[in-house]
Amino acid sequence: MNSNTSDGRNGNIGFIGAGMMASSLIGGIVAKGLRTADQIWCYDVYPPTLAAAANKGYNTTDSNAGVCANSDGAIFLAVKPNCVMEACKDIMAAEDSGAVIISIAAGITLASLENALPGRRVIRVMPNTPCFVGEAASGFALGTLATDDDRTLVKTLFDAVGVSVEVSESLLNAVTGLSGSGPAFVFQFIEALSDGGVKAGLPRNIATTLAAQTVKGAAEMVLKTGKHPGELKDAVTSPGGTTIAGVEALEKGGFRAAAMSAVTSATKRSYQLGGTSEVEIQRHGL
Repeated sequence: MNSNTSDGRNGNIGFIGAGMMASSLIGGIVAKGLRTADQIWCYDVYPPTLAAAANKGYNTTDSNAGVCANSDGAIFLAVKPNCVMEACKDIMAAEDSGAVIISIAAGITLASLENALPGRRVIRVMPNTPCFVGEAASGFALGTLATDDDRTLVKTLFDAVGVSVEVSESLLNAVTGLSGSGPAFVFQFIEALSDGGVKAGLPRNIATTLAAQTVKGAAEMVLKTGKHPGELKDAVTSPGGTTIAGVEALEKGGFRAAAMSAVTSATKRSYQLGGTSEVEIQRHGL
């Protein structure tokens, strides 16, 4: 098989692991017309997951070797971190089809992947759970052998389910702390807004709907206008009005500091899970 991935539209794509994140990514890739269902190959150790992939029209196989044999565009490592090295052994045992290896396994470094996959092109990606609804925020870093065509491919694929940005691998822990863990922080904020609405007299279902849509709308304004969040905040904060009263309450409660600490604490934990020493973590100001 010959691989030609420069425009992100050629070559079969394989998934070693076909769980929720992989399934969401495949759905976005197919929905955007980047691949057809018959260009997707999947294997998963959990039979119901594999059956679900087959029911969607994707090709399934009974082993990692089957994925490797049929994938010449890219092979995704979409398994739990403790299963990555075993999957790498299966990749190395198969004939090299020229596919780039894309890992979405948290904490597995490019160095570890390249040691386990000598001579193979590797990319590491940190997506987040809004991938499920096509609104992921993903950071990716290229291995030493990855090419410009590989960069184009991974960005095209992950932009199909949201927004992706290239960063140096040293920043992927910060990506994990911000966008990887960030949805949980936003869910808490939505829940808190809903609680406030209930306290003010709104029924729970209405309060939650309004809270979620408010967060969604505010986020879209930041992305689509390109304006600084502070500028957008100032535009809705009238002198002596309701919003400035609420902003004051957030400031008194330490809202900004709490949000910053949430991101930095999650980033620090990401470093720890990756085996970084406390001395090195402190060098990053964490």
